[in-house]
Amino acid sequence: MAKSDVKLLGAWTSPFVMRARIALNIKSVDYEYQEENWLVSKSELLLKSNPIHKKVPVLIHADNPICESLIIVQYIDEVWSSGPSILPSDPYDRATSRFWSAYIDDKWFPPMIAFLFAQEEDAKKAAIAQMEEGLVPLEEAFGKCSKGKAFFGGDRIGFLDIAFGCFLGWLRVIEKAGGIELLNETKTPSLLKWAERFSSDTAVKELIPDTDKLAEFGKALQAKMRANN
Repeated sequence: MAKSDVKLLGAWTSPFVMRARIALNIKSVDYEYQEENWLVSKSELLLKSNPIHKKVPVLIHADNPICESLIIVQYIDEVWSSGPSILPSDPYDRATSRFWSAYIDDKWFPPMIAFLFAQEEDAKKAAIAQMEEGLVPLEEAFGKCSKGKAFFGGDRIGFLDIAFGCFLGWLRVIEKAGGIELLNETKTPSLLKWAERFSSDTAVKELIPDTDKLAEFGKALQAKMRANN
């Protein structure tokens, strides 16, 4: 597949874009990457390719746009089937991976956003408490999904690893800002070790944003949101 036939519209700060990029790396797909400066404006190509949500990531494959990060990851897994599988081969394991991925997006991610935009200390503390509480079932899920191996997906990074691991950059920003360790030896020892393995994987390590740069972006985003309110 020619590189020009695969294009990804993204933003370096977006964990959802990171999902697509990790999947493309796992499958060794050559692609063109277009950075979207969405804080300033959105490109005509983005608005045309994703007219419903008008957001990244968008994968354009043979002129066909595919939107929504987990849908993109599944699409990549199906189209480039010759590479390592991302989704489990067993139907129950696939369903389990999808369940926990939905849990991460629907239940665990919202408190992260709440912390990043909270101005009052009480609101920040409440968001951290929710994130900590939400990590407990993920610690248990890792034990069951990994079956004693290195990743949720077994011996190599899989669908659920991508779904959760994409947030590690922002998680570190929150840990630094709050002076806490969300992943720690006491409550989440398995996830702590998993995060180290995930971050050092060849498909991932060049994609995780620098914590300080990400924090600076977070401050700029907060300022923009306050100005618009």
